[in-house]
Amino acid sequence: MLHESGYRRRKPQKKQTMGQNADRNAQFEKIAHLRKEYLDAGKPVISIYTKKKELLGNFYREGIVDSAEPVIVNDHDFPSASDGKVIPHGIYDLSKNTASLHLNASHDTTEFACESIELWWNEQGRRDYPNHNELLILCDGGGSNSALTYIFKEDLQALSNRLGLVIRIAHYPPYCSKYNPMEHRLFPHVTYACKGVSLESIETAAHYMSKTETTTGLAVTVRIIDKVFETGRKYAADFKKNMTIQFDKFLPKWNYRAIPATG
Repeated sequence: MLHESGYRRRKPQKKQTMGQNADRNAQFEKIAHLRKEYLDAGKPVISIYTKKKELLGNFYREGIVDSAEPVIVNDHDFPSASDGKVIPHGIYDLSKNTASLHLNASHDTTEFACESIELWWNEQGRRDYPNHNELLILCDGGGSNSALTYIFKEDLQALSNRLGLVIRIAHYPPYCSKYNPMEHRLFPHVTYACKGVSLESIETAAHYMSKTETTTGLAVTVRIIDKVFETGRKYAADFKKNMTIQFDKFLPKWNYRAIPATG
């Protein structure tokens, strides 16, 4: 009777937008223009994002694994019973279909995000793009790369100075994180690689995350950044006065560039 009346077993779908900014479509058009401009010129375009924190320990994870013996895990997932947490910061190269995952066990901060980008550039980006000194980064508007805070801009400026790179930022509007390429090009496949596996240590997490692959040839490099990143940092009092951050005239809150300081 239910079937005849049109009822089906259905899984909830995350498709209802919780809010919509008035500049949403305009920013999407801006991002599409920037992506095409940089990719057509052979310049690097990366998407960055921090995947949700995972508890370290003998905890249950959805999925099935091949095993000769029953897989026994804790019957509760209390954070107090964990050995800490792992924070994966991801970088996806849109042109090369390659990704880097940098794992840390302290805090998701702007400093961590910028060190992750620096590690990617020194190990991968500089080799793949030897003749370019410009980088486009697509990212959400919150978290460790928040569009609202100047501490991210200060760390970004310092990164630009160290690498000698012009770093252009394009933030996705609020409630639009699902459109960030990272969300569908990398992290679902990372989750699949870790299905059914207890992440008992950060090294275990790195081992399984490095097995991430797709039928289109995605290659993933995993590194552990063994450093404590402090929370609650404030940007320097004179940063706004001396910064070389250049804001676009069009939607400057979401579009700006860090220019390497000279002298």
